[in-house]
Order: sequence, then C-alpha cells, then structure tokens
Amino acid sequence: MLKNPLDRSRSIRAVLFDLDGTLYRQDLMRSVMALELLTLPFSGPLRAPARLRALRAYRHAQEGLRGRAAGMTGAPGMAGSMAGAQLRLAAEAAGMPVEEVGLLVEEWMQRRPLKYLRFCRAAGLLPLLDYLDRTRVPIGVLSDYPASEKLAALGLAGRFSPVVCTTDPEVGALKPDPRGFTHVCEHWGLATSEVLMVGDRADVDAGGAVAAGMPCVIMSASATAGDGYVTCSSFERLQRVLDDRD
Repeated sequence: MLKNPLDRSRSIRAVLFDLDGTLYRQDLMRSVMALELLTLPFSGPLRAPARLRALRAYRHAQEGLRGRAAGMTGAPGMAGSMAGAQLRLAAEAAGMPVEEVGLLVEEWMQRRPLKYLRFCRAAGLLPLLDYLDRTRVPIGVLSDYPASEKLAALGLAGRFSPVVCTTDPEVGALKPDPRGFTHVCEHWGLATSEVLMVGDRADVDAGGAVAAGMPCVIMSASATAGDGYVTCSSFERLQRVLDDRD
C-alpha cells in the first residue's frame, strides 16, 4: 500500500496518470515541434499560413469543447461527435476542408512528435514506475488524446493498464468530466478514494479527479495546492511521498 498524499492515514491502491505534460515535458516538445513547423512552408508556401492556423485552432478547439462535453455526456455517438466537432472548428477557423485538417493533425500532432518523445520523457519517471511495479500497484493512463503510440515512443509500451482515451466510446467525455476517472476505477474494482490521479493541470486533471472523489497530485514546481489536490515538484519527490516506509 502507498500513503495517500492528502491523508496519511489512508492508503492508495492504484495510480492513474495523465500523459501529455505529465509523462513528458510538454514545454520541450512544443519547442522542438515549433522548429520543425518552420519547414512547413517548403511543402506548399501558399497554404502554409492556413495550415498553421488549422493546427493552432485544433488545439484551442478542444479547450472550448470541454464545457460542452459535460452537457453531452451519455449522448449517443458523443465520442465521435466531440472528435468531429474539434476538426470542424479548426477547419472553419482556417478556411480548409475538414478532411485536410484531419490529415494535418494526424501528421503534425500525432505522427511527427513521436520521434522526439523519448528525449522529452520526464525526469524520475522510470524509477517511479519501477517502484510502483515492485510494490504491485496497478498503474493506468487517462488522456484526452489517443495514448498507445505515444507510450510506445516514450519506451513505456505495456507498462500501463488500462490505457484510456476520453473520446473512447465507453467514456465519451473530455476531462474534467469525471466519467473517465470513474471508468478506470471500475476497471480495477476499486473505490475512487483508493486511486491517486497524477497530472499536470489543476483545472483539468485535478478538476476531474476531485469531481470523481479521487485524491490528486499535480506535477508542478510553481503551482500551489488546492481543494482536493496537492502539488509536487518532481517524480523523485512523489516517490518519497508515496513510500509508506518513510
């Protein structure tokens, strides 16, 4: 058993991780991809501005859809609707066909970053995962984007179960909707209070965890703790906090 960082008298029986910005340094990845995006005009200089607008709009569209997702939770085809709506909003902002935006997103946001991910992996992550393996604590991933290829690129294939995307049909609700959080707990057969969420965003990861009744740690060297969650500056520190021998 691990110690609950929010209540040392209680135990943690499983750990659920966010992916983007948590398992790897998103600031470093964005810097690298910004350099690679400088090559985009060479593949079609006249279309480059619209393509850049589409990629930016796609990322912003997900944030705008988070509020709508809560109201659509449980609706038939909701997962497909949310994914399609994100593409449509980006296409409208860029004045491009939805199909072309879909291809851009697949290439520049899903495929091209994979080769850099291992170099951006968060410091201290592997020792923490090894520690959780030794203590026989189940670990999973809950992400707003498909995660399996990213985990493989990080050198972490097969280390997490389950690996859940919030747009999967059985969830169909972006964070901070609690549906994905409770879905993973049900998979493990655990109460939400027994599962620790580890993420990087207080509004999204902690917001969803608290709504589900889960304790949460936000990985940040600068953020302050909030209602239902604490912050931690590094995975090395998190391991010391969790270790019930300390």
